[in-house]
Amino acid sequence: MKLIIISGRSGSGKSTALQALEDVGYYCIDNLPAMLMPDLVTHMLNDDAQLNKIAVCIDARNLSSNLEKVPQMWTYFRQYPEISVELVYLDASYETLLQRYSSTRRRHPMAERVSNLPDAIEYERKLLEPITDLANIRIDTTRLSIYELRDAIKLRVADRAEQSLSLQFESFGFKHGVPLDADIVFDMRVLPNPYWVTELRQYTGLDQPVQTFLSAAPEVTEMIHDIQHYIEKWLPHFIKNNRSYMTVGIGCTGGHHRSVYVSEQLASYFKEHMDNVNVRHRELH
Repeated sequence: MKLIIISGRSGSGKSTALQALEDVGYYCIDNLPAMLMPDLVTHMLNDDAQLNKIAVCIDARNLSSNLEKVPQMWTYFRQYPEISVELVYLDASYETLLQRYSSTRRRHPMAERVSNLPDAIEYERKLLEPITDLANIRIDTTRLSIYELRDAIKLRVADRAEQSLSLQFESFGFKHGVPLDADIVFDMRVLPNPYWVTELRQYTGLDQPVQTFLSAAPEVTEMIHDIQHYIEKWLPHFIKNNRSYMTVGIGCTGGHHRSVYVSEQLASYFKEHMDNVNVRHRELH
């Protein structure tokens, strides 16, 4: 049986995530009072597998006293080996959340507790801290469309094989900010930059001319091997610590050449050794 808890700040895409899970057969509950979670788990155990895939949304609409008890409930849930419990936390940059709420003109759930929208967004962040630290996976929806978020939920949550870690390599440009959901970040800006070769500037790390240029540089190959060794060494420790997901950020200046190439090389290598490996190029979307 599988229980997925969706949480995150208002405007981060929780409703979209629930809809994506509902489309693949999950029984979904929005805004479940956290205090009812133990009863739900008990019902799942006594239901003779009739209700074996559930997704619930727990967010700041709960009473703050209930949210503070979530860590205790999380420990309680994980004592049942027959239930796989995962917590997915969605978030976006402050500017993105502000823009989304300003454009929709919807009333923020925290509006009654603070005087304005910026304060409501920050207040909600603090209120959800007990849940944030428990998340198995964090997804940064700042640059994701609704369709990309739905695909991410299905790929990294619904379709993931049981008891296996999902590994994602995400290329990005430092000048656009580090992804919020990156667990580990590696900097490729020390490598030769194809951008400064005029005839290569129009291409990306997915194109053969850039790949040929970078593969010919010994330091690029050495960097890739070092990252491979680091991940291979420490990945078992993350798995042992009950981690189900890991996002490895690979960054360069603009996110079009070096980071894309290195991410592709790493993903290709680990796909030969693991079942759940994917790659995303943030700045190419």
